[in-house]
Amino acid sequence: MKILFISGREPAYVRNAMLLKSLRKNGVEILDCTDSSATYIARYFKVLSKFIFRKNDDIDLIFVGFFGQPLVSIVKKLTNKPIIFDAFLSAYDTMCFDRKRFKPGSLAGRFMYWLDKHSCEQSGLVLLDTDAHIDYFIKTFGLPREKFRRVFVGADEALFYPREVGRKDRRLRVFYYCSFLPLHGTEYVVQAAARLQKDREIEFIVVGKGPEQTTVRKLAQRISADNIRFIDWVPYENLPLEIAKADICLGGHFSDIEKAQRVRAGKTYQFIAMKKPVIVGDCTGNRELFRHNDTAFLARMADAGALADAILELKANMSLREHIAEAGYKTFLEKCDTDSVGRELKRAIEAFR
Repeated sequence: MKILFISGREPAYVRNAMLLKSLRKNGVEILDCTDSSATYIARYFKVLSKFIFRKNDDIDLIFVGFFGQPLVSIVKKLTNKPIIFDAFLSAYDTMCFDRKRFKPGSLAGRFMYWLDKHSCEQSGLVLLDTDAHIDYFIKTFGLPREKFRRVFVGADEALFYPREVGRKDRRLRVFYYCSFLPLHGTEYVVQAAARLQKDREIEFIVVGKGPEQTTVRKLAQRISADNIRFIDWVPYENLPLEIAKADICLGGHFSDIEKAQRVRAGKTYQFIAMKKPVIVGDCTGNRELFRHNDTAFLARMADAGALADAILELKANMSLREHIAEAGYKTFLEKCDTDSVGRELKRAIEAFR
């Protein structure tokens, strides 16, 4: 099987990288027409140029990766080959309700709605990360269920795997990283840390930068959450070393944004791949993969008290931490590594063809 792969984001972007590696690992030949330019405009121009040059090659189908909504219609006009589209997220939902850049009824909001709906309609098969996310697309855009297939995000086990890293201190380290988007609910992590600041055996490491970084750091100062060490960023290749040093990892999402109920944070896969006990938001998306106090600890979302209580419970119960770490790791190997994701992708492609 040979497919032409095109995407709006660069091939190193985690979702695209995982799809490419998983497909190749399962014997799918890839004609890679992606690009790593710094801006969307430059990438779209270059990937479409590559696509036009190679679209008549001997391929079975076109695979449009993330962020491919603007590409699907153009690709559809230029080829008769079947199209598989990894939607991954809704542009309309993200821009109008998550980040609130546009009002849903505005010209830009209506365009985002059309972009999602039309790109899915033009595709033969659409991939999303959870069944809850699929339900959202079906209801919001009036699309048929048979058009969709769930494929987990997963994590690359060549980079994220269990490892021992020595630490000099004996404190309980709670690790979290994010890009400080409203979806993540980082303020609840900070508020949970403030509730636990009297317990000097617990420390928080929060890595990342993004739109709400300044606001969250000011919140930490205002409520005296001095048990948090903020780190602006860690190179992706060094991220596993920071995870390895952690005793508990926070997968999220923790906000009360509706989208957080449907999706699963990519970092969660990385944490379970490294055999770490993980706390995630108690939502429909996470419950598709995790069981409470078995493969993960599910904490009530948008509730700093519930998150603090979860950390205290895991701190006090080492056997529970170990059980969650082992069970989560087993789940990763069964469903979320590159082999598993690739097999699911290949099955979806073969059924589609």
